[in-house]
Amino acid sequence: MTVARYTVSERGQMALPASARRRWGLMEGGQVEVLDLGSTVIIAPAGPGGFRDMLRTAIDEAGGYDALVAKVIEDEPDLA
Repeated sequence: MTVARYTVSERGQMALPASARRRWGLMEGGQVEVLDLGSTVIIAPAGPGGFRDMLRTAIDEAGGYDALVAKVIEDEPDLA
């Protein structure tokens, strides 16, 4: 895993390194998804394999939505 630091411009822009654009297949106009976790922001390519696919896979691996909800209720009854 590589971690890098970038500067955000006055307009809120930053440049994505060419190596990451090539690895992700992002050309001009390519889209990314931004996941705001409160104290952290994660950027990933949009589309197949993006956050929705990752979330769907995690739910399926947890036994499906109903099983996941039951586990959350078991662990955190105040969230029911």
